[in-house]
Amino acid sequence: MILTDFGDVISERIRAEHRALATRWFERLLDLLPVDAREIFPTDSLLDHVPALILEISAYLRHPEEGAIAANTAILDKARELGSLRHAQRASLHQVLREYQVLSGVLVTFVVEEMKRLEMMPPPAETALLVSRLHQAVDVLSQATVEAFVTLYTQTIDDQRERLEQFTRMAAHEWRQPLGALQFGVSLLGQAHLNPERTRRTVEIVERNVQHLIDLTHKLETVARMHNEGDNPVIQEVSSGTVAAEAARQLREMADARGVEIRVLDALPTLTIDVGRLELTFVNLLSNAIKYSDEAKPVRWVEISGLESADGSCQIAVRDNGLGIPPDSVAKIFERFTRAHTQRDGIVHVGGLGLGLSIVEDCVGAMHGRIEVESAEGIGTTFVLTLPRTSPEAMKSSERR
Repeated sequence: MILTDFGDVISERIRAEHRALATRWFERLLDLLPVDAREIFPTDSLLDHVPALILEISAYLRHPEEGAIAANTAILDKARELGSLRHAQRASLHQVLREYQVLSGVLVTFVVEEMKRLEMMPPPAETALLVSRLHQAVDVLSQATVEAFVTLYTQTIDDQRERLEQFTRMAAHEWRQPLGALQFGVSLLGQAHLNPERTRRTVEIVERNVQHLIDLTHKLETVARMHNEGDNPVIQEVSSGTVAAEAARQLREMADARGVEIRVLDALPTLTIDVGRLELTFVNLLSNAIKYSDEAKPVRWVEISGLESADGSCQIAVRDNGLGIPPDSVAKIFERFTRAHTQRDGIVHVGGLGLGLSIVEDCVGAMHGRIEVESAEGIGTTFVLTLPRTSPEAMKSSERR
């Protein structure tokens, strides 16, 4: 039979079968995207986007007014969310484009199947027009998804380039001083007339600057790991007091050299969390407190304690009675390459890149928490960590089981 309402019939059939068509699309995507099946559309909201997009295509076939889909802000927002999701999943642009090619293929195959099932024989021109409109609708949605994907991808590239340029400038600046001292020390050691005392002092300079370079390299490696998207954290249940005690153990020699007592108080919470990042957070906060202890105070200390919290999160405080942070520096201390006491380096005998607190903020963010700071010059500083008792990764893993 020849139908004059061919487009309306196919539109209605797509609308009636939109969830089955979404399932077909999903099954085809399993071989296309570099993520687990449960992550292709990881939330109910995103999973509902797929049938919603197909419903919109169905509506467009029934009412193909110029720009109908392009004017639908809600459906375009759904398409853009898919672009953001695929960027977060590290899909390639080719995979994003193929995703919509697959959708087109699923819909065209459905049209052919329905023509056979209903024994429909529309004029070839009408069939070609409907298929063309179907492709146009998919192209509009694909463009919205690709634009969101490319925007985020470009921003990532720009951010990486800016970080690399800043990293290179500051690393070169920081390496210059210890390398210069090493060069000078080696030159002195090569002089045959150097007396024993001068030799001893020169060797100390060389050793100190070698250690400086080692510490600096470890910090730079840590910064690189913080932004490695392939990083695979180890999530496990652990007492935060045990992690804090291990961080304190690593810094015991440094603390003793500066006369700083490290206190890890009882009743710290048990968490299911990325243990490596939690330990790195404690190490950097304790190290900072030790470096900026106040030599004018007879008793110097830094302590880690738990605070009361009412919801599913918990709070841990790291407080000290050190020099404190100048008021004009508090707002920017988590920025990379920022140091609060550069003008007092010679007095407090502290140097460095100014990366410790930026590493802390990266770690806390990766653990889905937040960090706040209160400080008063001459009195001390308190950092408060707010962390989930169970990380989202652990909860997701539990739901899958």
